[in-house]
Amino acid sequence: MFFWKTWKALSDAGVMGINRRNADYVLKYNKRHLYPVVDDKILTKERAIAAGIHVPELYGIIETEKDFDTFDSIVAEHRDFVIKPAQGAGGDGIIVIADRFEGMYKTVGGKIISRDEIGHHISSILSGLYSLGGHRDRVLIEYRVTPDQIFKSISYEGVPDIRIICLMGYPVMAMLRLPTRQSGGKANLHQGAIGVGVDLATGITLKGTWLNKIISKHPDTTNEVDGVQLPDWNGFMHLAASCYELSGLGYIGVDLVLDQDKGPLILELNARPGLNIQIANDAGLTTRAHIVERHVAQLKKEGREESAEERVAFSQQHFGKLPGAPMSSDEANASTA
Repeated sequence: MFFWKTWKALSDAGVMGINRRNADYVLKYNKRHLYPVVDDKILTKERAIAAGIHVPELYGIIETEKDFDTFDSIVAEHRDFVIKPAQGAGGDGIIVIADRFEGMYKTVGGKIISRDEIGHHISSILSGLYSLGGHRDRVLIEYRVTPDQIFKSISYEGVPDIRIICLMGYPVMAMLRLPTRQSGGKANLHQGAIGVGVDLATGITLKGTWLNKIISKHPDTTNEVDGVQLPDWNGFMHLAASCYELSGLGYIGVDLVLDQDKGPLILELNARPGLNIQIANDAGLTTRAHIVERHVAQLKKEGREESAEERVAFSQQHFGKLPGAPMSSDEANASTA
């Protein structure tokens, strides 16, 4: 009875559970034949480049064990780079090379590895060890993102990223993911990274959640994680909104990074974004999704569609608010609908 009451209370508050996410949003808005566009990072990158959307530069692709012969030429002009599986998930299988050392390679964590070790790792990726469903995979070698200096005091190694969930091209919720010592420098919540809510209108960070607990300070740096102004926030919002046209998928999580030299970049897309973002924002996805659905239905009646810029403006008007601000009338109506 206690669990039923708890679930009912969360549902009434507009909190989205995994069953509702899958049935009402993933299955409804994401056509199955379009999944490869987001599940394969190479396809995502190629589409983004064709659309003029900024992504980390692709240095090369390895498709077979024989192609490893091209590895030296791919990385010849780069002291640092990233090796990752095209169809990997959760950061598994990624190696970040930070420098060269005596004919070998130094990872971002300081480990020295040889060319043969890299070859073995690439072979494991190709065999499907890290891919979704265990299918044979491809390897991409790309530009290594250097995080903006604003993250130096609130992140531990690795690259912080920003997840923005979009419904039909309308950003509905955002979260900054900060690596920790426990997560091994990866921005993955399930491995111990911190999720920090972000105000959609201003790009100012809100509360933090770590291992499903609300926190105010980073466990490694002990600095406050809230109240940080993310640079070029409108750039992030417009990149996320434009991924609707890029992918054709209606419900996605857009993962972006802020490079100190290149600015906002799209890292990857996710057709089944997690739900912990609601904890970090102290808000329910269902409530906001209902607002977007009603708005899109009205536009359809009028025979209109909105541009990415108009969609961002709508989201910032309806979902952007500073901590402690009252719920908008639309959110209040949606939460009781």
